Amino acid sequence: MIRILENKNVGYYFILEAQSGQTLLKSINFTNKVAVQKAIDSLHNLSFNRNHFERKTNNTGQFFFNLNDDTAKLIGTSQLYDSEMGMENGIKNLTNRIILLKEENNL
Repeated sequence: MIRILENKNVGYYFILEAQSGQTLLKSINFTNKVAVQKAIDSLHNLSFNRNHFERKTNNTGQFFFNLNDDTAKLIGTSQLYDSEMGMENGIKNLTNRIILLKEENNL
């Protein structure tokens, strides 16, 4: 499921959730609903190669990833993971979820 939410005084963002309701990706803020919908639509055309995922660690050693579009522009950021393997599973889950949403015409 993809939910579009309003962040008061900042704009709009979307959350892409697993079937369980767990957040897989939180987008950056967009100025309006049209811009956030364009970002969601761009997910439909991503090939999900390695270049789309930027793997990182924060200052406490937790892992996360950023999802970038074809022009390397940031789309959104994952949750935090305690292990690199957890992060890699998160990438796999996000990719599979987007593919499923495409197949169901919900993206």
